[in-house]
Amino acid sequence: MTQEAGSDRGSAEQAVLLAAGLVDLAVSCLGSAVGSVRGLLSRSDAAELAADAQRDLTVRGRLAVDRYAVVPPAHLEVLAQSVLARRAADGG
Repeated sequence: MTQEAGSDRGSAEQAVLLAAGLVDLAVSCLGSAVGSVRGLLSRSDAAELAADAQRDLTVRGRLAVDRYAVVPPAHLEVLAQSVLARRAADGG
């Protein structure tokens, strides 16, 4: 029974340490992101940079929509069309 309690305590401690590590990583990334945003806002060409980012995101969004919204033709339909095209080319 004492081994099970120790095992539960060890896994709970490991979970807490893992969560603390994730929080520390998030805070670190957030701090560097804030520094990057401050650097970008102090640039003289911030308006051009924002316009470029908007264009890039628009193009990226269009590509994503095109990639997932277009349904490819049915495989059997493509095969049937190719058979019909061959028959028409052969004359019969």
